[in-house]
Amino acid sequence: MDQIGINTSQNVNVNFTLAGVGERIIAFFIDSFIKGIYIIVLSWLTRNILDYDNFTKDMDGWSLGAFIMIITFPIHIYTLVLESMMEGQTFGKKLMKIKVVKIDGYQAGFGDYLMRWIFRLVDIVGCMGIVAFVTAMASKNNQRLGDIATGTAVISLKNNVNISHTILEQLKEDYVPTFPQVILLSDNDVRIIKENFQKALKSDDREIINRLTKRIVEILKLDSDSIPFTQRQFISVVIKDYNFYTGKD
Repeated sequence: MDQIGINTSQNVNVNFTLAGVGERIIAFFIDSFIKGIYIIVLSWLTRNILDYDNFTKDMDGWSLGAFIMIITFPIHIYTLVLESMMEGQTFGKKLMKIKVVKIDGYQAGFGDYLMRWIFRLVDIVGCMGIVAFVTAMASKNNQRLGDIATGTAVISLKNNVNISHTILEQLKEDYVPTFPQVILLSDNDVRIIKENFQKALKSDDREIINRLTKRIVEILKLDSDSIPFTQRQFISVVIKDYNFYTGKD
């Protein structure tokens, strides 16, 4: 499987598996199926409740076009709205366990999703997906035109199934946590912290430990002067506290 290196918000480079073109196509068809269900339901409602033929018989071409555009509007903005609300996923992408991410490591924003949505008119809608397929197959990171324009890529989350296993810590029954703020972290944050902490310990890389400490302090909004631990003890405690509060023991 192709991989892509992304520099995370912790300033650590992590490799993610790129979503295959086939996975993206299946996700597209799942989303298309959902849109098709909407059209079927909408058609039934307009004909049996609204009496579509009588309602539209006096409309000119422009008015009829505007009416159809309004009632089908949810379909047109489906991808834009869901990717914005679900952090890079639609229902199809969620079922296929893939998502849109920024290659530079930052969280994709509405502007990125909007640009990708606009480019759908070019590389998917306007040519039945041929341009999207060709560019995704030819580009280094399986990117369609919308991805290239916004600096995004679609990654697979299937390898994240085992994230919880990589952050497990054995805790004593009488363990008392120190930093309740650790709930601000995610499983993936803790995985990145733990993996890089372990590497730094093996190589005695004090710079990595220092950077991890500063980043954790920043995220958890802690006062570094009030932390009663060395940097190594602090990171270890944060990992254990996260396990305590999330029940990963």
